[in-house]
Amino acid sequence: MKNPAVAIFVVSLAFLTGCASYQISGSSLSEQLNENVVSKGYLLAADAVRGNDLKSVKCIDKNGKEKEIAVTYRTGVRITKTDHSRATFYFNTLLIKDSAITGSKTHFFNEKVKPIKFSDIAKIEIME
Repeated sequence: MKNPAVAIFVVSLAFLTGCASYQISGSSLSEQLNENVVSKGYLLAADAVRGNDLKSVKCIDKNGKEKEIAVTYRTGVRITKTDHSRATFYFNTLLIKDSAITGSKTHFFNEKVKPIKFSDIAKIEIME
């Protein structure tokens, strides 16, 4: 682009129109997954709960109101740990096992996020 003002406007607009994010507690996420999932005996994790079994999730929006959002292949999870580090991955790759949560950063190959203990989680955000 020849005009830097236009380029700055386009970049700013891209950041301002990002995805909506909602908050959810670890206990609420765990309860919703456990209510709706019957262990299916997955080959790699028979006693684990997987995010791709959930079709919708109840979250809290920025105004503090409960909202139920549909879980799609684009739904993301961002976990902020107590040490302020973050991990982001796709909801349908979410896996809860042995009081830890993990997932994959991509759908194309297995780029797993290091398992995060529920006791180390400060905040969980769901992104549409």
